[in-house]
Amino acid sequence: MRDLKMPAERHPEKAHRPDNAQPKKPAWIRVKAPGGEGYAATKRIMTENNLVTVCQEAGCPNVGECWSQGHATMMIMGEICTRGCTFCNVATGRPDTLDTFEPGRVADAVQKLGLNHVVITSVDRDDLDDGGAEHFAQTIRAVRHRAPGTTIEILTPDFLKCGPEALEIVVAAKPDVFNHNLETVPGLYPEVRPGARYFHSLRLLQRVKELDPSIFTKSGIMVGLGEDRQSVTQVMDDMRAADVDFLTIGQYLQPTSKHHRVDRFVTPEEFAAYEKSAYGKGFLMVSATPLTRSSYHAGDDFARLRDARQAKLARN
Repeated sequence: MRDLKMPAERHPEKAHRPDNAQPKKPAWIRVKAPGGEGYAATKRIMTENNLVTVCQEAGCPNVGECWSQGHATMMIMGEICTRGCTFCNVATGRPDTLDTFEPGRVADAVQKLGLNHVVITSVDRDDLDDGGAEHFAQTIRAVRHRAPGTTIEILTPDFLKCGPEALEIVVAAKPDVFNHNLETVPGLYPEVRPGARYFHSLRLLQRVKELDPSIFTKSGIMVGLGEDRQSVTQVMDDMRAADVDFLTIGQYLQPTSKHHRVDRFVTPEEFAAYEKSAYGKGFLMVSATPLTRSSYHAGDDFARLRDARQAKLARN
């Protein structure tokens, strides 16, 4: 049995990589250690429902703040990913078989937490013919049934090795927000996201809008991996060409010495400039801060996203 708490067993594909020094974090990156009654209550519900969260698996720096408010991002289809991205802390290897009861447990947790908005993500499942599309759809339907007042945001894999029907299955389940992260600029894909293809991911987001224009689309990238400002601006333009509504930009943080190195810490002023530029390009919603993550403040951001669409429609 693998011990996924041990880095060498969690990331066997990275075990023989040379160590990368982990630089000291600047003051604007530091966060409080998780704790408190709200955090404990959220953790208890996740444990009782035997659920995995990306908050823990990916080592999110915002876990203390979010869990104290009862906000947790569910990670379905197990805790082992078939990809080995050099930035990611989720365990890599051969996943277990799908748990057919998981959608119901996710829905039960959403109801117990009293969530107005839930984010559901997953590991990559290249071992499945549909990449886990039907499991996503079942989870969306289960949450709709158990918590009909909850809006649903999904953060999906790229379904790279599947037919076009995989995406169609997920879109037909009608999530409120379809998120798929580009993660980085195209020039860094071979090094940072070797199992993915930039233009495939971009086309995935575009197809969501073609299949159902009412669904909000969202995507994000990390900075501090070695990109330059011009390449980030190009990604913004590519996303807008694909009609992406919501852009997130956050600082990359290196999980272990075996992961991709932090090239630099981007300043808050640079993030503010990215945000201003993105709004100028027509995004309905932008979150660009050092601690921004895909699901950080997702509920509040969804409300603003919906209001922004209404305002745009009223103007037109």
